Amino acid sequence: MKDLKKVTNIALLTAMALAISLIEHMIPIPVPIPGAKLGFSNMIILLTLYFYGMKSALLVGVLKSFLLMLITGSVTAFFYSFAGAILASLAMGLSLKLLNRFSSFVGISEIGAFFHNLGQILVAAIFMGNIKMLIYFPALVMMGVFTSFFVGLSVNYVASHMEKLNIGDTKNEKIN
Repeated sequence: MKDLKKVTNIALLTAMALAISLIEHMIPIPVPIPGAKLGFSNMIILLTLYFYGMKSALLVGVLKSFLLMLITGSVTAFFYSFAGAILASLAMGLSLKLLNRFSSFVGISEIGAFFHNLGQILVAAIFMGNIKMLIYFPALVMMGVFTSFFVGLSVNYVASHMEKLNIGDTKNEKIN
């Protein structure tokens, strides 16, 4: 029964990440950086990571990227999203494990945003065949600093309420 509950919650988290990504996809960002998004769907990835671990967070990130590709029809965006989700999930997972006592959800979200942007820029450099794509990286990181701050604050708030509902199978110490 516990496995059924976990699978159901992972499916719901995936659906939430997808819904947030679709909404973000429709919001025009007044920044002259191609592909820049707010990154609020990373809130769901971080919550999944905290409550269910790295494998589940990777699964949610990959499924979100794949389903978003199917819905929007943008195959190239899948590779950007996929690379960003993989790197961000791995970085946040390691940060949560290693820096749990020294960092908050905001700090872990900042790390995730940095690596998400790094993954996207590396894919762009490969697709374009031009290493000069790295020139966008500082601007993406600056935008990510601001948006991931709010992602981290949101996760802190939502996680405390999810813990009250006894959701997840986390053994993590409380992060503030």
